[in-house]
Amino acid sequence: MSFHTCGPNEAMVVSGFCRSPPVMIAGGRVFVLPCVQQIERISLSTLTLNVKSEKVYTRHGVPISVTGIAQVKIQGQSKEMLAAACQMFLGKSESEIGQIALETLEGHQRAIMAHMTVEEIYKDRKKFSEQVFKVASSDLINMGIGVVSYTLKDIHDDQGYLHSLGKSRTAQVQRDARIGEAEAKRDSGIKEARAQQQKVSAQYVNEIEVAKAQRDYELKKATYDTEVNTRKAQSDLAYQLQVAKTKQQIEEETMQVQVVERTQQIQLQEQEILRREKELEAKVKKPAEAERYKLEKLAEAERLKLIMEAEAEAESVRVKGEAEAFAIHAKAIAEAEQMIKKAEAFNEYKDAAMVDMMLDKLPEVAAEISQPFSKVRKITMVSSGNGDVGASKMSGEVLDIMTKLPETIERLTGVNISQGSMRPVRMS
Repeated sequence: MSFHTCGPNEAMVVSGFCRSPPVMIAGGRVFVLPCVQQIERISLSTLTLNVKSEKVYTRHGVPISVTGIAQVKIQGQSKEMLAAACQMFLGKSESEIGQIALETLEGHQRAIMAHMTVEEIYKDRKKFSEQVFKVASSDLINMGIGVVSYTLKDIHDDQGYLHSLGKSRTAQVQRDARIGEAEAKRDSGIKEARAQQQKVSAQYVNEIEVAKAQRDYELKKATYDTEVNTRKAQSDLAYQLQVAKTKQQIEEETMQVQVVERTQQIQLQEQEILRREKELEAKVKKPAEAERYKLEKLAEAERLKLIMEAEAEAESVRVKGEAEAFAIHAKAIAEAEQMIKKAEAFNEYKDAAMVDMMLDKLPEVAAEISQPFSKVRKITMVSSGNGDVGASKMSGEVLDIMTKLPETIERLTGVNISQGSMRPVRMS
């Protein structure tokens, strides 16, 4: 493997193994495999060309010779132009490349000379140079060559045409000078007055001609303006009409597209409806029919079950009713006997029986008294500053109520249960 470099004024082209398409490097370095890869160089230096066109007939048939100076070079900055230059000039020397560019420039220079007059080339050299530069650049760029500059150096002819142009102008200037000198030497008398009269007349005539020219200019300008405005108005109307037609066409096409889209949507919806109906029939109707059949059979079985249970319950109720009637009858007989015995005991013990009954009911009375307190969620107690407060106060109140029960029973029944003897108390 070998290492190659090139300066900024040349380019390398490497082709061969693994180099398809070839690699082009302008002002750089590259590795090259010997025997399987090949490297070639092409110059990017600027070439100065002396473009001569001898005895070229101009537009009026006058032969002249023109010499121009042009600077050209291969453009290495553009990959496309460098590739075109490599295809055209790879392996050629700078002199060969310059000769090809020179012939091309000389051909374009001759063609432009043939389309211009001697006076145009002689008086407007800049225009001639610009045309040669423009035409030659557009042609050479396809070869990868750029025209840096072009300047017209010399114009001459063998027929003395250019010299005659100079002599004619010189004679005209000299004639004007002699006329002026002769007019200056006229007599100060009649000739001077005549000259003054002619001068005034010429001035008036000149002013009249200027006025006529101004009038003609204004009339023609007005006519041209009217025509331009008319054409412009017609163009604007035509443009607006075309815009309206285009908008209408776009709207019609948009409506057609919407109609097609709507039709497709309707077809899709109809297909979706058919699909959903089939899906409903497969997933809902058939399972529903099966479920309905199942429920009918279960309902029939349940009905038979209820009938049998009702019949069994009726039999059981009848037997149970007879058993309950017998139990009630036996209980009534036992309660009646108990009441008889209780009445006999009350009659025998009197106050002691009443006290026993009262003591038996006291727990129920205490429960009824304390029951409201079990449903109270919050109790607010206000203290006057004397005695107990809080829970002890509450329990004391309950105990006071319990201690007053014997007194209350004594007032209601006349029986004093707090004394040892069972003597009745007179009711007040």
